Formats: sequence, C-alpha cells, structure tokens
Amino acid sequence: MMDVNMLLESIRESLRQIGAFLPRLLLAIVILIIGWLVAKAVRFAIVKALRTINFNVVTEKAGIDHFLKQGGADIDTVRVLGSLSYWLVILAALMIASNSLDLAYVTDLIGRIVLFVPKVMVAVVILVFGVYFARFVGAALTTYLRNIGVGEAGLVGRLALYAIVVFVIMIALDQMGLGDIIRQAFLIIVAAIALGLALAFGLGGQKRAAELIERWSRHSVEDKSAARGQTKSVL
Repeated sequence: MMDVNMLLESIRESLRQIGAFLPRLLLAIVILIIGWLVAKAVRFAIVKALRTINFNVVTEKAGIDHFLKQGGADIDTVRVLGSLSYWLVILAALMIASNSLDLAYVTDLIGRIVLFVPKVMVAVVILVFGVYFARFVGAALTTYLRNIGVGEAGLVGRLALYAIVVFVIMIALDQMGLGDIIRQAFLIIVAAIALGLALAFGLGGQKRAAELIERWSRHSVEDKSAARGQTKSVL
C-alpha cells in the first residue's frame, strides 16, 4: 500500500510540474510565432525603405554588390541588411522565449548574439559608404592628375582608393568589436603587401622611377617658365 501511495505521489508531482510548464511552453511558442511575423514585416520594411532612398544604387556604385556576385552570393547588400534585421528580431524573440522557460544560459548566449548583430549592420553601412567615398576620391584624383599632365595618374588614383578602403575596413572591424588581434593581423598583412610592393618597385623599377621623377621635374620647370612668361607679358 505504501508503494502505491509513493507511486501516486510521484505521478501527481510530475503532473503538477507538467501543468506548471505547459503554460510557459505555450507562451514561448506564441512569442516565437509573433516574433517570426514581426521579423518578416521588419525585413520587408527595411528592404523597401533602403530601395526607396536608392541605397542599392550606392552599393552598386561602391562595387559591394558586384563583389557579392563574384563570391557566388545571389543577394545584394540591401537584402543582406534585410536578412540581418530579420534574424535580429528572430533572435530577440528566442531570447524572450528562453527567458520565459527559465533557460538562463541560453538566454545569455542569445543575448550576446543579439548585441552583436546591430554592430554588423552598422559595419556594413560604414563599409558601403566608405568604399563609395574611396572610389569617388580615386576617380576625382585620377581625373585631376590627368588634366595637369601627370602620366601615372591612374596608379596614384588606385593607391588613394586602396588606402581609403583599408582605412574603412579598419573602422568597420573596430565597430564590430572583433578585438586588437584581428586588427593587428590585418595591419601585418597590409604592411607585408606594402613592403613587397616597395621592394618590387625599388629593385625592378629603378629606371621607371627615374623616368617618372624626371618627367615630373620637367613639368614643374615648364609650369614655372610659363608662369614667368605670363608675368612678363602682363608687365
């Protein structure tokens, strides 16, 4: 008889635990469903708003969309931001649902991811506008140098473009908070590339460098002579 009572008591305790858990489980399911619907609405709104302000034109001119297509991704930058916003809402709903189920470790883990996603979105925006600005500066500098007769205008413009892009990437990495190790590794790679280019230019391009210096010096002398001639004619 005692064994039967103990068995019945354990069954009643299990049923009480299940009865206490089921409402929280249903609440978590409702939260996930609402979060999924809100996530789809937010993604649609973000994509629509970005295309309305022609953000996709900026990404195309910056070359980010072309870079994604070359990598085999059938998606543009606008849709990337839309997907990030979608998963941000989904993760937030998961965090709330796990908190309602008293899953503290899962809630903390998802919370860290939720805090990281907006940083990625801001980094993407910084990268888009930074690369767009870099391409604009490179093209403007190339045009200006060609107008004043510099023969290597294209090379100088590309160097300016790459320098600004490197700076923008560093800002984006810092925004994502990836730490000093990644930034230092990136700087080491850039320094190694710069050193290799410097050695290649120094060892194999001495003659070319002398020709460039002579050409620029000749242009400078001609400009000064022309300026003096104009001054004398005015006098």
